[in-house]
Amino acid sequence: MNILIYFEERNGSIRKPSFEAIEAATKLGASSIAAVVASASSASVLNEQAKRAGIAKIFTVDDARFGEYSSKAAAKVIAEAAKAFNADVVIIAATSRGKDLAPRVAVRLAAGYVPDVTNFSVNGSTIHATHPVYAGKANVTMEVTTAVKVFSTRPNLWKAPKELSTNEASVEALSLNLDESDFSDRTKELMLSQGKLDVAEADIIVTGGRGLKGPENWGLIENLATSLGAATGASRAVVDAGWRPHSEQVGQTGKTVSPTLYVAIAVSGAIQHLAGMSSSKTIVAINKDANAPIFAVCDYGIVGDAFEVLPQLTEAINNVRRH
Repeated sequence: MNILIYFEERNGSIRKPSFEAIEAATKLGASSIAAVVASASSASVLNEQAKRAGIAKIFTVDDARFGEYSSKAAAKVIAEAAKAFNADVVIIAATSRGKDLAPRVAVRLAAGYVPDVTNFSVNGSTIHATHPVYAGKANVTMEVTTAVKVFSTRPNLWKAPKELSTNEASVEALSLNLDESDFSDRTKELMLSQGKLDVAEADIIVTGGRGLKGPENWGLIENLATSLGAATGASRAVVDAGWRPHSEQVGQTGKTVSPTLYVAIAVSGAIQHLAGMSSSKTIVAINKDANAPIFAVCDYGIVGDAFEVLPQLTEAINNVRRH
């Protein structure tokens, strides 16, 4: 089985969810794995971090116009790379860009498509892909019967290989003609919060919920996050209330995270929220309601008022760091 992975480039580096797709390809029993990169300059992207275990070949398309994201052009590149590699499966991480690209690639390849895959099982030549539905309340396992199959994989659920490949992947420039019509849609500007960790990629996350009562109390979350070197997250209720931006929302309709440490403060633990963080390695919950659903999934729980617990916890962590 030949599997092609889309390596999503951002600011001169390949994003972590793209590397995570290697584990998914391995689980599918790939006989050969290739990757494809569309960049303004692939030389700046294909450093040793791109030479991950399992990647045999990397297709590249260099074009200055890829300095701005174009869904039409990127989808064309991925589809042509799949044909050149004779790929049976194409895997694209379900980032915001991946969610845009994957169905476009599927259409170009006349392929069946399953989004946001959380697990694969293989029986002979049959692939079953599992993904959540109904806001995470249930999972559906689907079989794709087309010759070529396209899947997007949920970020922060799969493990990126840490070791570098001992055998360097071969690099092949893909011969492809791209004209201005391919770049008719472009992202002209991407605004990112400066000086703050992205909740989707952070190793430690401190998330606040509606129990904080108002945005004026959010400093308690930020103080703890600063002491831990963590990103700040928010529940859907907090975002809907306008206290925090959607970029910080954790949950089924926000971002799926899987950090080493997840601290949920004044978060009840609605199923939509749990769907976005339950794969965290260690979960700590602070809530004054002893019956809050979050306590059913946490590793450590504190039943108490966040307004009393947080200042003491932050001070204790700061004291440990000072010593």
